Amino acid sequence: MNPLIRQRVDDFRNRFGLRLPILLAPMAGACPVALSAAVANAGGMGAMGAVLSTPEQIGQWMDDFRRQSDAPAQVNVWVPDPAPARDAAAEAATRAFLEHWGPPVPASAGDAGPADFDAQFDALVAARPAVASTIMGVFSGEQARRLKAAGIAWFACATTLDEALQAQAAGADAVVAQGMEAGGHRGAFEAARAEAQMSGLFALLPRLADRLDIPVIAAGGIADGRGVVAALLLGASAVQVGTAFLASDESTVPDAWKQALPAAEPEHTRATRVFSGRLGRALETAYVRAAEAVDAPRPQPYPVQRGLTAGMRRQAQADDRLEAMQAWAGQSAWMARRGPAAAIVQAIWQQAQALL
Repeated sequence: MNPLIRQRVDDFRNRFGLRLPILLAPMAGACPVALSAAVANAGGMGAMGAVLSTPEQIGQWMDDFRRQSDAPAQVNVWVPDPAPARDAAAEAATRAFLEHWGPPVPASAGDAGPADFDAQFDALVAARPAVASTIMGVFSGEQARRLKAAGIAWFACATTLDEALQAQAAGADAVVAQGMEAGGHRGAFEAARAEAQMSGLFALLPRLADRLDIPVIAAGGIADGRGVVAALLLGASAVQVGTAFLASDESTVPDAWKQALPAAEPEHTRATRVFSGRLGRALETAYVRAAEAVDAPRPQPYPVQRGLTAGMRRQAQADDRLEAMQAWAGQSAWMARRGPAAAIVQAIWQQAQALL
């Protein structure tokens, strides 16, 4: 391995207690403890996506993780957006459209609110994961100071250089460079700017690596050793991998979702707001195509759209019906592998080592 790359990777591994520079992406609803523990025990870092988790669930997840692993894990929280503007007529049109894809949608469904961010943060500090991570913004100065006092590192997701510089100035210990290839929600600090901030990872990553004084973690479209090597050559200290683990033995996503991943070409995913109101990359299903059609009602803002689609999404999962399912996936979905998560980690790193 190139000495400069080795030093950068070793510094990151030693600082954060890792054997391998591979982090599980914090995928809300798709990071069961068993999957996180398997990745962590294989040498990487586990993850919890806690966007809607209660304080009690955050504490319980960390307790359960520690019973299965003594390796590090990150807990990811979503910095809340300002309260959205509501439009009763537009919401009624969206409810009528959604009834073609799931159960009737009550008017109250649009009243869904974000989680209690302050309570989540208090629970996170009490649970003391190795890392707290943010998406959609940065912690306040007081929150950053509390993390430091508790010995918890902070990783901040960024989709642009400006966001990354904001995170560094706010006290982040590392930045996750999220390319537009990544599955799930885009981490844009301003919701309305997400479509305009769709830089590919391998354009964004070297820019951040050249400008930041803190480590950069590459995320988006990395699912094998080739992606790892490319990210490390472009200045990353580690990589964050999500979609590659969705078909693993430990993953608990529905079977229809798992089975669809290997057949999904890069162009078979789409960045869309039709599930939550926030831009996120998912498999292009019949619902996504219909909801994106020119004659369909426009998605409501987050979290209103999330509340309106909740019944449809629950029913689709219960029925294992992909066409109406919220099936997040990155553009590397075709590389998702069956088998134990630990074996996937090992295969990725062995290929990377051979190439390096």
